[in-house]
Amino acid sequence: MKILQNDELLVRNIHKDDITLLGKWLSNPKVLEFYEGRDKHFDYEKIDSKFLDRSDNVNRCIVEYEGNKVGYIQFYTLDHETKSEYGYKNNELIFGLDQFIGEVELWNQGIGRKLIQSVTTYLIENHEADIVVMDPQKSNMRAIKCYEKCHFIKVKELHQHELHEGEFRDCYLMEYKV
Repeated sequence: MKILQNDELLVRNIHKDDITLLGKWLSNPKVLEFYEGRDKHFDYEKIDSKFLDRSDNVNRCIVEYEGNKVGYIQFYTLDHETKSEYGYKNNELIFGLDQFIGEVELWNQGIGRKLIQSVTTYLIENHEADIVVMDPQKSNMRAIKCYEKCHFIKVKELHQHELHEGEFRDCYLMEYKV
C-alpha cells in the first residue's frame, strides 16, 4: 500500500517480496555502520521477524526513488515512557523516524533530504503530528547534517542511548516542531 508519493519519491508499506532486498542492504557494512551495527547478522528469518511479522504501531516502509528501491523508513508514535525520557508532555502527538538509504552509491545525492522532508510533511498533514523526532548517533555526522537541512534541531544529548556494536553510544535527540 502506498503511503505517499511526490515527484520521483514513493514510500510504500513493506511486504514479503522485500526480504531479499533488505537482506542485501542489511549485509552491507557501510549501511550497518550506522543502522543496527556491523556485528549483526540478518538472515531471512531475522528480517521476517524484525521487519514483517510484527504487530506493533510501527509503519515499516520501502523507499523508491525514480522507480528504484533505494531504502527503508519506519515511523511510529512515541509511547508515554519514551516521551517522558525525552522530556515531552503526554498530550503532544510525537512521531519518531528511523531510516536508511540502502543503495550506498546513492548516498550524498539529496535523496535522504527529500525523504525526510516528505515524510515529515506527510505526518504533519495526514496524522496531525505536533513534533517529529529522530535520535541519530552523535558520530553520524552525514545524517545529522541531512536532518539539519530538513530543519530538525538538536534539542538534547542522549548519553549512552543506543547499544551499537557492543557499546552504548551517545545520540542526539533532534526534532521538527510544528
